[in-house]
Amino acid sequence: PFTVLCCDNLPANGATLHRLLVEFAKLRDARGSADDRPLAGYVADDVAFPSSMVDRIVPATTDADRTRIAQELGLEDAWPVMTEPFRQWVVEDRFHAGRPAWEKFGVTMVEDVGPFEDMKLRLLNGAHSGIAYLGLLTGHATVDRAFADPTIRQFVDALWAEAIPTLPEGAGLDTAAYTAELAERFSNTALAHRTAQIANDGSQKLPQRIIASALECLEAGTELVHLTLVVAAWIAACTARGKTLPEGHFTDPLDAALTALLDQQLPANETVTAVFDLAGFAKDHAERCTLIELVAVHLVHLRREGPVLAFAALGIDSR
Repeated sequence: PFTVLCCDNLPANGATLHRLLVEFAKLRDARGSADDRPLAGYVADDVAFPSSMVDRIVPATTDADRTRIAQELGLEDAWPVMTEPFRQWVVEDRFHAGRPAWEKFGVTMVEDVGPFEDMKLRLLNGAHSGIAYLGLLTGHATVDRAFADPTIRQFVDALWAEAIPTLPEGAGLDTAAYTAELAERFSNTALAHRTAQIANDGSQKLPQRIIASALECLEAGTELVHLTLVVAAWIAACTARGKTLPEGHFTDPLDAALTALLDQQLPANETVTAVFDLAGFAKDHAERCTLIELVAVHLVHLRREGPVLAFAALGIDSR
């Protein structure tokens, strides 16, 4: 027995790799001789696949980064990787033949990595998406500049307050400490994390970062108005490309269909419904219509007076 530790930056990476390798082994078994021990059973029963997650903000490398690093080092690095000082690695403690004492070096060893993934997705990544789309609509090019905007800072604090109750209790999560650290990380002026980079691929990111939290709030009957503004801001930012934002300022796999849809300038509720249909948001969920209505209200505000009216409707003073 041995262990395969998957470090891909994907949710449930170990479980996903386990499933894929079992499927692969079944195909190999089908080609083998009758005397061979079935590989699929061995992989399924005797090989461990602990999941892991990493939490570290890594902005896209720019030409300015390459130039600065080359000047400092005296040699050319074609792809320096820029990171923040913060780092967290969480690994499920399931190793069939023992493991190094990684906890001595800052690794968090846990029984289930899922709650830690959810905390990162909903508090870090969810806030990142909100900062990105609202930052783009208010003219902020980087996260630190957007987060320094008092209105966006108030919004993020309220967003966290909505998302935190959706995280599992009793899993060892310290959300207060985590959000306090996030506030420092988002304020890092040296990182220069571009809002346009974070804005990419919204149709693929928002289901895990925002939609899941919003649906759980609706199921629990708790208030949610800030989570739904992020979805409306994404739609508004997509619409703004080629108008108040540069064409292709950020991209999405659904861009061709999204552009055709948004160019129709349908009423807000029809627009949101069509976007949900296109992206598959909250598909077949009982609260889907309610979620669409909440997003549409924000979109009306954004279309009329931009983020100023959207913030005012949430009680956030943007003056």
